[in-house]
Amino acid sequence: MEQGRRLSWSDLQCLARRKPASSTVRAGAGAAAVGGNGRSLAKALSVPHLMAIGVGSTIGAGIYVLVGTVAREHAGPALTISFLIAGIAAALSALCYAELACRFPSAGSAYHYSYICIGESVAWLIGWALILEYTIGGSSVARGISPNLALFFGGEDKLPFFLAQIHVKWLDTAVDPCAAILVLIVTALLCLGIKESSVVEGVITIANVAIMLFVICAGGWLGFQNGWPGYNVPKGYFPNGASGVFSGSATLFFAYIGFDAVASTAEEVKNPQRDLPWGMCLTLSLCCFLYMMVSVVIVGLVPYYAMDPDTPISSAFAQYGMQWAVYVISSGAVLALIASLIGAILPQPRIVMAMARDGLLPPIFSAVDQRTQVPTLSTILTGICAAILAFFMDVSELAGMVSVGTLLAFTMVAISILIVRYAPPSEMPMEGADPGSLESLASHTDHSEPVVEILEDPFGNVKAPTASEVANMVRRQKAKRCIVLVCFGVIIFASAVSFSSLPL
Repeated sequence: MEQGRRLSWSDLQCLARRKPASSTVRAGAGAAAVGGNGRSLAKALSVPHLMAIGVGSTIGAGIYVLVGTVAREHAGPALTISFLIAGIAAALSALCYAELACRFPSAGSAYHYSYICIGESVAWLIGWALILEYTIGGSSVARGISPNLALFFGGEDKLPFFLAQIHVKWLDTAVDPCAAILVLIVTALLCLGIKESSVVEGVITIANVAIMLFVICAGGWLGFQNGWPGYNVPKGYFPNGASGVFSGSATLFFAYIGFDAVASTAEEVKNPQRDLPWGMCLTLSLCCFLYMMVSVVIVGLVPYYAMDPDTPISSAFAQYGMQWAVYVISSGAVLALIASLIGAILPQPRIVMAMARDGLLPPIFSAVDQRTQVPTLSTILTGICAAILAFFMDVSELAGMVSVGTLLAFTMVAISILIVRYAPPSEMPMEGADPGSLESLASHTDHSEPVVEILEDPFGNVKAPTASEVANMVRRQKAKRCIVLVCFGVIIFASAVSFSSLPL
């Protein structure tokens, strides 16, 4: 009985074990050195590639629908402020991802961070939640493409058989060959290499951004010509008060989900400490700007209570006689769906590969193709699963699980940041400087990398700071950060007071 209890306690300890911070990177580097077991990914991504992946994954076709739904039901003309609040909340999550990606630049995203900071059991749960999230998200995006293509063929009844959804008697839902074909095409593209995939994603994203700029410019011209009738409404700028603005921002937060796909490519970035924060910050800044400008224009063209909840942007242009603009906007929706599909399938094989590296999946899935330097087997497996799901199943009933997986991943990333910052240095294996160096002492003091001041004696000779001087520098930097946070809080409080004092 004692031996059985010891085995049971040992099993429980294994569930809570954490891996060293740099174990995965060392494994990949060793594989690259010997060139035998093929476990290293290509270092091929820079800031433009990360922006292409991030913007393409974030800006989906939801923006073409959410504008009307949130404006009608929640925010009214104050939709722009709801987008801004949601963007700030997403930026805080993105900064958490950016810091962890800089400290632990390896494939796996939230799974990798949870394994290092929390434990194996939580990492296992997060890994499968992310796989479920990306699989269902990609399948649902793929099934939404064929209805948007129907406009160009004159209706769903005139679509070719390989693009239309086909109703089968013995199935409760229609099969969608178009969705399955597109998933398989994207899977083949991802097998060619990460740089080639990011270039194609960038071309599609540039076209999508150009269509959104067309909506902003053409809609702005119509607004100035007609006096912005959408803002001349009886209940004013805040028809539902501050509660409507905040409830609208809670819905719009999911329009920013997608930047975590950037973190999953951390191992393939040339300079992750520099490029990952820039990539995530520029991605969210561009997305927030486009969202806010589109909302300013569309809410100003049509009163919020008269918006079409299904096609708010195209119907707004149609009311001003610009029927041809409907085709342009529908093209943007199709391009946004294709870019989101690439962004949804891209992280899956990297998470599978990371779990296989750690022994939570068969090691065969950790193999990396020597020529393309991508996890080809994992990519093909996840692509086939997503294609089958998109072909046979109506994933709308399972779409709620995507939100659950995203919420779980974001929560674990935030907890990981707290552990990295405040756990004792002996319990949190950090990556980087030599344990006896001053940089290591500073990182153990504050779990960050402070800027060490260069000290000179009266004769101009440079001398290294002592341990007490480094600790003083860390305290000063912490005080500066506290002052910045206090000032930021005062600004937010003053802004809230000023908004609440406006006549509603």
